[in-house]
Parts: sequence; C-alpha cells; structure tokens
Amino acid sequence: MSISNPGALAPPSLIQNMVEQVGQVATVPGLAQVAIQPVILAGGSGTRLWPLSREQHPKQLLNLVAENTLLEATARRFEGLAVMAGRTAGIELPQIVVCGEEHRFMIAELMKRSGKPARIVAEPCGRNTAPALTMAALHAVAMAGGQGDAVLVATPADHAVRDTEAFRAALAVAIKHADRGSIVTLGVRPSAPETGFGYIRTAKVSEDGALPLERFVEKPHLELAQHYVESGDYWWNSGVYVVRASVWLQALQQLQPEMAQACRAAYTAAEAAAGGDALCLCREAFAACPSDSIDYAVMEQLETLPDIHGMLVPMDPGWSDVGSWAAIWDIADKDASGNVARGRVLFDGASSCLAHSEGRLIACVGVQDVVVVETADAVLVVDKAHVQDVKNVVQRLRAEHGAEVVNHRKVHRPWGCYDSIDHGDRFQVKRIVVDPGASLSLQMHYHRAEHWVVVRGTARVTCGETVSILSENQSTYIPIGTLHRLENPGKTPLEIIEVQSGSYLGEDDIVRFDDNYGRK
Repeated sequence: MSISNPGALAPPSLIQNMVEQVGQVATVPGLAQVAIQPVILAGGSGTRLWPLSREQHPKQLLNLVAENTLLEATARRFEGLAVMAGRTAGIELPQIVVCGEEHRFMIAELMKRSGKPARIVAEPCGRNTAPALTMAALHAVAMAGGQGDAVLVATPADHAVRDTEAFRAALAVAIKHADRGSIVTLGVRPSAPETGFGYIRTAKVSEDGALPLERFVEKPHLELAQHYVESGDYWWNSGVYVVRASVWLQALQQLQPEMAQACRAAYTAAEAAAGGDALCLCREAFAACPSDSIDYAVMEQLETLPDIHGMLVPMDPGWSDVGSWAAIWDIADKDASGNVARGRVLFDGASSCLAHSEGRLIACVGVQDVVVVETADAVLVVDKAHVQDVKNVVQRLRAEHGAEVVNHRKVHRPWGCYDSIDHGDRFQVKRIVVDPGASLSLQMHYHRAEHWVVVRGTARVTCGETVSILSENQSTYIPIGTLHRLENPGKTPLEIIEVQSGSYLGEDDIVRFDDNYGRK
C-alpha cells in the first residue's frame, strides 16, 4: 500500500471522486495487512476544569495528571498497536489530529515533541465529534490515494488511561471487528452510578470478545444510573470509536446527508496552511455543517441500517475522561489523608482535598473534600460534590466578557509566548519570549505605541523603513501607525519587555501585512 505525502493535499478532483463514491471504497484485494489510522479528536474547551483549562489553552494541552500533556499521552498510547492488530501485521499510518484552528500551532509543537508524525486537520469553528470524525475519514481516504481503506481508531485527546496494554488489547479486538465492517466502540464497566457519563446497553452474547450494541442512553439521574450499574447490562461510553473510513462515510451519508454534504464541501475547498503543517477547512462551508455528536448523529440510529452493525468491546484499563476536578482527584496519587497536591501546597488537618498551585503557596487547614486551584489571574475554591457546577462560573464569566475564560495571563503564540505582567487605564506591560529563528508578523497598530527593551538575546527590529539589531539592555520605540516587526535571528530565546501605551490596548488592534503562520 502506498501512502501519499502526509503534508500534501490530494487533487480536489480525486477527493471529490472518492468522497462521492464512498460505498465503492474497499480494502485492496489480496492485502494481507490492515492499515490502521490513529485519529485524535482534540476539540473542546474543558470548562469544568477552569481556571486551568481556558478556551485558548484547553485541558488536552495541559499536564493535569502527569508530566506530559493529555494530548501527548494519547498520541503515545497508539505505540505498538499495529503489531497487535494485524492479520499478518498492521500498517500504522501517521496520526490524524482534528482540532480547532486556534490550537493547531500548539498541537503541532506537542506532536513534534512527542515524536509522533501528525496530519493536522484544523476546524475554523466547533461542530462536535461527528463532523470531526468525518473530516478524519475524508483525510484518511485522500491520503491513501484511493489505494486502501484504513481502519480509523478515533479517541478523544483529553482522556487518561492507567493500563496502556489493556487499552491496546481492547483496540486490537475492536480493529478486527471494524475491519469486517462494524462500527465498534469501547465500553467501560461502571464502578459507580456516575451521572456525568453516557451509558450503552449491550446484548449478553459475545462475538470474539465483542458485544452487539442494543442502545445508547443519555446521562441518567442518580436513581437510574444505580439501576444501570446493578443490572450488569450497561457500560460507560468511553467515546473511543473504531471503524473503516468508508463504512463511517457510508453510514453518515445515509443517516445525516446534510452533514455529509457540508463536510465534503468543507474538505474539497480546504487549503494547506502556511508551512504545510495543517489542512485548514473552508470556513464558510464548515460553518454551514450541522453540529452533532457521533452518538446522536450515527450510533443511536445504527439499527436502521441493515448492512452496518454496532459492536462494543469491553475494557478495564483504568480509564478516566478527566472531566472534572473530582475525576483528577480520583486518579491521582494521594497522601495518607487522601489529599492530592500539585505545586506549592501545605495540608494541616485536611483530608480528601485537591490543591493545585501554579505559583503561589496554597495552605489548606482543617478542611475536607475541597478543591483549590490557583493560577496567575484566578483562584477556584469548590466542594468536590459540586465540581460539575464549575461550568456555571465559566458561563457567567463569558456573559460578562471576562478575559479569564479565554486566555491565561501567559499566552502561547506560534512564535513563542507573552505574559501580561501589569496593566492600567492607558498602559500594559508584557514579557515577550520569541523562539530562535522565529518572527512576529509585519504589523501596525492604530491606537497604541510600543516601547521594547531587550533583556536577553538578540532582536532584529523593523520600524518603518529602518531595520536594526538590538542586543541586551538596548531599547527602541514603535510609534502609533508605524509598520513594524520583531524577529529573533539568534540560536537562543529572545526575551524583551514591552510597554504599550495608548487609548486602546486590545489584541484585536493588530493589522497584519505579512505573517509566516498564515494568520489573518
């Protein structure tokens, strides 16, 4: 099987032909190997994990339960899967990551850091998991150049798994059934009447380690969840799906034709991002796509399709959806009193608490079942029994246009990062770090001037028609309305202090004339 360049787009005519005839796509005759396409669904904002999780830096990009981020841990979880799943052996393709356009730079860097080659599909707006999986399927078909039909192994980027080998073993069974034409999900035996999860009912007859699906059920109230647990017929819905690309596209075409058409239009009009590190979907076409989950759009209606069956493979790998601060407390290592500490934390007479400090000291004295989370610009204190209500705080902040919903004080950019140190009525002070060889866009501002002081490294500064080199302890001034650019020509990070002054200091007062990262 030949796979085309992961960074290149197939010709639009080829894509259109393939996606319009998905029912005719089949495994290559005589192929002794199954092509396995890992797919990471990296959308979502994780509002219940505020204030650590923000819109521009959601939970999948955080190291909430280990040294690595949840995204990196998810990428590494696929290692060795091809050997376990193959008929002779499997072919493991470069991972596809579907994410928001605003997160693609950070995700590209994290995937590079994890050592996993990735094909990034960037969504211009959120449309839930069904369109996201459809985009991955279209991309997998296009990248195969019409010479194969990969089995998609799709998993959320923000889950945690303790026993990776058990997870891979369950996936190996799922891949076998998906290769035969079923849509397979992984189910977790419920250990408690959890009201925050969806449930799946299965038949009792096992087929080679998989159970036929009977129905999906919504997040239940406590009494109903208790019944589900006691019956033994229900499983937690893990959100992990395994399906051949052509089977998924065929199911979507039959059950959600409007969504299928919108996804095809958004994909065929997609463009490769500057630098070739991502495929950016057509904004107008994708915005017209209905928003729905995999469960609602397809899985709950599978019984209406005579040729496509749903299966569930049970697993018990120490799985968590990391959906709340209580979930993090559940899976974290605890002291003798049941406390969990991250960062500078002291406990005295406290029990069953979680304290997470990003900088300042947290002291918990004589309290029980409390979560305390400290960041540079916000502090959360919540009873563990009410952690699901954190999303209500986020909704209120969003209604008030609170900046704490969108970004941390430290904001990551494709060229580096900046930290807003101080601000007032007509001024703002930032610490800016530019990566070696990186540069900000050629830009200007209508409402503010900027003063730059180099504190470390070497800066190349364009200010109007003048280009100059500044070293440590040197400074420059950028007047209002002047075209300018900051670059790091060196091999070490460039650090500057920027003082902005003017009548308006918002980030939207940027007019870009040239940008290495394709931002408008």
